[in-house]
Amino acid sequence: MKDLQFKRHRRLRQSAFMRDLVREYHVSTDDLIYPLFIVEGAENLRNPISSMPGVEQISLDLLPAEIDELLQLGIKAVLLFGVPNEKDAVGSGAYHTHGIIQEATRVIKQHAPEMLVIADTCLCEYTDHGHCGVISNGDVLNDESLELLVKTAVRQAEAGADIIAPSNMMDGFVTAIRHGLDEAGFHHVPIMSYAVKYASAFYGPFREAADSAPQFGDRKTYQMDPANRREALREAASDIEEGADFLIVKPSMVYLDVLSDVRREFNVPVVAYHVSGEFSMVKAAAQNGWIDEKQIVLETHTAFKRAGADLIITYFAKDIARWLRG
Repeated sequence: MKDLQFKRHRRLRQSAFMRDLVREYHVSTDDLIYPLFIVEGAENLRNPISSMPGVEQISLDLLPAEIDELLQLGIKAVLLFGVPNEKDAVGSGAYHTHGIIQEATRVIKQHAPEMLVIADTCLCEYTDHGHCGVISNGDVLNDESLELLVKTAVRQAEAGADIIAPSNMMDGFVTAIRHGLDEAGFHHVPIMSYAVKYASAFYGPFREAADSAPQFGDRKTYQMDPANRREALREAASDIEEGADFLIVKPSMVYLDVLSDVRREFNVPVVAYHVSGEFSMVKAAAQNGWIDEKQIVLETHTAFKRAGADLIITYFAKDIARWLRG
C-alpha cells in the first residue's frame, strides 16, 4: 500500500468539529419563512390540519402569541394565507379592506412591527369555485383576473404587508401588480413572485389547510407542466423583466434541478417552497418510525441551500429553529 498514490479526502471528516469547519452550506433561522393559516370570524381557535401534523389554522386573537413564539425562535418572516367566512365567484374577500389577510397583517404589525409579513396574493381561497381567477364558460380569464389581483395586492400593502407574494400564475401578474402598487404609492413594497409554480400533486394537504381545492377541473391551464424544465426559465425571465424582486420555485424537493437552473440564471433572491405534500410525507414516515425526522428535514433543507435557495418557505420552520438551537 505504501506505493499507492491517492487523495486523503477523509482527513476533513475526522470529527464533528472538523466537519463543521469545512461545511459548505448552512441552514439558519434567517433563511426560514413560516406559513400561517388565519381563520376569519373565529375566536380562540386552533384547528389541527389532519393531513399536516403539527400545523394548525388559527384565529386572529391567537396570532400575537404565535408571532411571539416565532420571534423567540429567531424566525423573522411569515407567509399569510386566509381562510374566509364567505366565498363568492370573484373572490371579493381577497380585496376587501377588512379581508382576513389584511386584518391579520394589521394585528401582526401592531403587535410586532419588526416581523416581516409576506402576503399571499391569490383568489383561490376566496372563490366559491376554488380557481385563482375569474371564470367564464369553465375557463379562467387571464386579464380580467389581473384587475382583481391588483386590487388585492394594494389592499394588502395598505394594511402593512412588507412583501407581496402573487401565486396565481396568470400571465402578466407581476407587471400588473407592480404598476398597481406604484400607482398607489407603494414603490417600496417588493414582489416575491411565485415565478415557477408547477401543477403538482404535492399540494393536496395545503388545499385542506386553506380550503382552496378547485370545485371543477384542475389548474393545469395556468400552472406549469411538471415535465417542463426549460419553461421555468422563460417564466422566471418574464417576471424579472416585469419587476419581480424575489423568485419562488414551487415545489422544491423534487424540483432541485429547476431551483439550481433559476439560481444560475438570475441574480435575485431565490426562494424554495417546501410544500405541504413534501412536508406530510416526511411526517407520516417519521410517525411510523421509518425515518429520523430531524436528520431527514435538515438534509432536505440543506439540499435547498446547496441547489441555490437563499430562503425557504417551510412548515418545518419551528422544528428547524429548535433543532438548530440544540
